[in-house]
Amino acid sequence: MKMNFNFRKHVALLSILAFISLFNAGSVYAQKNTSVKIIINPDHKGPVINRHIFGHFAEHLGTGIYGGIWVGLDSEIPNTRGIRNDVVEALIELKVPNVRWPGGCFADQYHWRDGIGTPDERNSRINVSWGGAPEPNSFGTHEYFDFLNQIGSEAFVSANVGSGTVQESADWLEYLTATGSTLAEERDRNGHPDPYDVEFWGIGNEVWGCGGPFTPQEYITELKKFATFTTNYNTDVNTQFVAVGPDSFDEFSFGYTEAIMKAWANKTWTWNIQGLSLHNYTRGGYPPEIPATDFDEKQYAEVIQETLGMDEFIAENRAIMDKYDPNTEVSILVDEWGAWYAPTEGTNPGFLQQQNSQRDAIIAALNFNIFTRHAERVHGANIAQMINVLQAVILTEDEKMILTPTYHAFRMYVPFQDAARLDIEFDAGKYQIDDIELPRVDVIAAKGKDGQIYVAITNIDPNNTASFELPIEGFTINNIKGETLYASEIDAHNTFDNPDNVAPKKIDPKVSQNKIAVNVQPQSLTVLEINTKK
Repeated sequence: MKMNFNFRKHVALLSILAFISLFNAGSVYAQKNTSVKIIINPDHKGPVINRHIFGHFAEHLGTGIYGGIWVGLDSEIPNTRGIRNDVVEALIELKVPNVRWPGGCFADQYHWRDGIGTPDERNSRINVSWGGAPEPNSFGTHEYFDFLNQIGSEAFVSANVGSGTVQESADWLEYLTATGSTLAEERDRNGHPDPYDVEFWGIGNEVWGCGGPFTPQEYITELKKFATFTTNYNTDVNTQFVAVGPDSFDEFSFGYTEAIMKAWANKTWTWNIQGLSLHNYTRGGYPPEIPATDFDEKQYAEVIQETLGMDEFIAENRAIMDKYDPNTEVSILVDEWGAWYAPTEGTNPGFLQQQNSQRDAIIAALNFNIFTRHAERVHGANIAQMINVLQAVILTEDEKMILTPTYHAFRMYVPFQDAARLDIEFDAGKYQIDDIELPRVDVIAAKGKDGQIYVAITNIDPNNTASFELPIEGFTINNIKGETLYASEIDAHNTFDNPDNVAPKKIDPKVSQNKIAVNVQPQSLTVLEINTKK
């Protein structure tokens, strides 16, 4: 894809004095250059944007599961078999492709037998990873798959490598997928006679840290054993085995991609993997101190700058993988990403509860765009997390529920699931505050499964509108629809008292012959749906 970041031709129009006299150089640029031309070729289709890059992550952490998804059979909150109806209805709109569960760090202290059988047969534990909360195991394997069925999603199960055994992992997948074995009969007695479909099987989580800790070579020894002896018996599904890769922050994960891909390239016939996990948060260090709300423009820009680093992180790992796997047999799954801020004041810090603002919608859109640009290798990603934790798409409080700006970004990008990426050219321009320089805008385009052209426009600049001109040469535009997510403040967010403070609105782009003109607000996300014919 071609993007022109050349700023010099615009600088020539401005004097040095203008830059000194006006504090925000990004604002100067925007005021003098309000028009951006987008060029796409609808006939030149690129790789498919795998729907699994819009995946989610639900860990036993804080109120992500208990209170967020599960309220129990006896709850006065409307539910179906203990799972919240309002949350299910909201998630159906996102067409959630997969949900990664049960963790996270929790996965490597989770023993699946604690969460099957009658309530009396389940073992209670203490969640030592997250706040020392009690873990009743009321939400276990069967509840997870019931939840997936209710929202129409696929399974991404993280197996326990850190404190578990190969036998435990092998038994769990047999319990889920086999027919005619003792474990299959046990599954039947617990209420599910048919095998489950398991799309992804994660072999551990962050094994260089909370899931180990292992050196790369120590993990490879475990990886070979778990991948060899853990078997999917459901022939209707080709379960993808996912190995643990690096985290952008953790120095102990350095070298994981190289070591794993080298081992994979020289593997015996007994084991295989189809995916490599990457983790990359926007958090500015650990423990995170960035505020979720009440931040200024400089803090807004710093967070966006860190988010854009996702592109380089993927590119570095992709280059290593290309060396050992030129045919792209092993995909990248960024199965933990998102904004990680300081926890909400007054909450248990171990519950990772935070607000979600217009800034987070911009972060989500930019990550979607980066994954799309690496669609040849990136075949999955999971926002951390789904409900009430980190960059959640939904927040709940007792019987109340709100949708966050990140939720709206996911919903607006639904047409990009399994769409074909289109080549695109545009001048990204420049937004600057103090010593931080960022692209002013970001754009992707795709041909949807429905035959429509979809264009997603993100205006990163929080001060100025941007005007876009989109000619589609050789085509007639039959119809165009538009929707924008905009808030007047960069930290605008939804609350239980004001749940619709940030919500998408329809817009009416202008069309003249085969040319589209649209103005977008500052700090906004806009998606166009274009119906064309030759």
